[in-house]
Amino acid sequence: MTNGSVLDLFRLDGKVAVVTGASSGLGVDFAIALAEAGADLVLAARREDRLRQTAELVEATERSCLSVRTDVRDPHECEALVDAAMDRFGHVDILVNNAGTAAAVPSTRETADHFRAIIDLNLSGCYWMAQACGKVMRPGSSIVNLSSVMALTTAGLPQAAYAASKAGLIGLTRDLAQQWGGRKGIRVNALAPGYFATEMTGAFTTEYWNGLTRRIVLGRHGDPRELSASLVWLVSPAAGYVVGQTIVVDGGFTLT
Repeated sequence: MTNGSVLDLFRLDGKVAVVTGASSGLGVDFAIALAEAGADLVLAARREDRLRQTAELVEATERSCLSVRTDVRDPHECEALVDAAMDRFGHVDILVNNAGTAAAVPSTRETADHFRAIIDLNLSGCYWMAQACGKVMRPGSSIVNLSSVMALTTAGLPQAAYAASKAGLIGLTRDLAQQWGGRKGIRVNALAPGYFATEMTGAFTTEYWNGLTRRIVLGRHGDPRELSASLVWLVSPAAGYVVGQTIVVDGGFTLT
């Protein structure tokens, strides 16, 4: 903790943050927000060209940035990413497990391969990244897993695999928080976003968007910066007593 202003508790100066899924969508916003708060960044995704674009945005904030092509479904690639981060910066303090995908497939037609693929990326990939980072993280470090309101409710689309993977992340978060909170001093929490304008939600029809909006208490979809602000708080010393929680940021969607 700091003896300065309460706003100092939200600063991330001297921290190194790993963000997966940093080539598009919320991952880009997360990376920029963490850099603006003072962190240096390690960016991971499968699309190298898009990673370079995110890196340029981070470097525009005058923070250091390392990009590593990584498929989080492969534990060895997760280890290689952390090794590269340690070689460059000497420490890893924050992990944002953001890599993931979604698909709407009726359960009577979903194949075993498709279901496993969603679970492998959204759930297993987060575990392999947490495992790799957990081996090198120092006390005071923080991990945030990106769950979803779909772990808590439904929204009219057949998303069994996605919902199962995001619900699994909540269980994973609680278990790792219990394992590592006291023994390693690593805080593990989850964010459960509602509906934000991203590449993924860009495929929604106007009719579907309107239906979702009617369920949102605030009457609008979220601004990605609002979610990024919640993330910065959650990984910062300002949330130093928050462990094993799932923070819902949904404009009141789950209230209806």
